Amino acid sequence: MAEAFQADPAYAVELLNAILEDGDQGELLIALRQMTKAFGGVSAVAEKAQLNQTQLYRTLSADGNPALASLAAILKAMGLRLAVKPIKAKAQKSKAARAAA
Repeated sequence: MAEAFQADPAYAVELLNAILEDGDQGELLIALRQMTKAFGGVSAVAEKAQLNQTQLYRTLSADGNPALASLAAILKAMGLRLAVKPIKAKAQKSKAARAAA
């Protein structure tokens, strides 16, 4: 998987967005662990994220529960960021149309 992220960074973005859409934290942590390998390893990502290596290992472990600040720092170290977008544009348009009627 790490090789796939190195070869096609856009794939990493698509995968993370799909995982976030499903809301599976365990799957997200697995993907981020794999991405860490693709982005230079734990020591490089930890340094860029301004975390110590032990903290990064714990954060991305199967039992990890990353704080938003840690998650944002890890993603930033990989050249990524979290973003918010509407769940379904059609549902919002329908609400707006009903409210206008």
